[in-house]
Amino acid sequence: MLTRRSFTAFAAVAAVSACAREPLDVTSRSTIPPSRIPLLPAHYGAMPEEPYPVPAVPEGVVPERLWRQEVQNPWPELPEGMIVVDPAAGLLYLVQTDGRALRYGAGTGAAAFSWTGDATLQFRRKWPRWTPPDEMVARDPSLEPYSIANGGMDPGPGNPLGARALYLFQNGEDTLYRIHGGCEPEHLGKAVSSGCIRLLDQDVIHLHDQARDGVPVRVLAAPGSHNNRVY
Repeated sequence: MLTRRSFTAFAAVAAVSACAREPLDVTSRSTIPPSRIPLLPAHYGAMPEEPYPVPAVPEGVVPERLWRQEVQNPWPELPEGMIVVDPAAGLLYLVQTDGRALRYGAGTGAAAFSWTGDATLQFRRKWPRWTPPDEMVARDPSLEPYSIANGGMDPGPGNPLGARALYLFQNGEDTLYRIHGGCEPEHLGKAVSSGCIRLLDQDVIHLHDQARDGVPVRVLAAPGSHNNRVY
């Protein structure tokens, strides 16, 4: 398990980059001929029933391996309900029963490769407010209107946390890590600047409804990474 000192040391890094959106990279869209693009599952369609409508994921952008799907659980020894994040593979797993797991594509920032270990899913929020840490505001004064002192950013399409957020704590203290929505399809499965773990809004809504407060969360070490792994 990570020590409080490990999380505190990492917090200064994560706070600077936590949960900020990157500009869309339209050049990364698939060049596969339309006739050969596999159709996305229906659950990646638009969600107009949400308080802030979620648009459909565009076809031909997200590889099949990053689609939400049920797979064989790679860690049969772990308890049902546990969440495992594999930053190197760009994947998040929710352990199920009978040797199965739900697997989601995830975008993870460079900071995710500096921290590994165990935490707890403390609580979940629908359409959360975003409050950039004071360190981040100091680096980018344009974020001052959304500072902690000013109450953060209202939920909605422009909020970096997207449709849902799952808050990770260790030893009762906030790690500044979030599993959240708002991941642009072009960035799914890739390392982007955000320090958090980002899913498509359709997937984070599903994960929010499947997960339970209080379950353990583990972030795996990337092969060859130089991080402080403490169990």
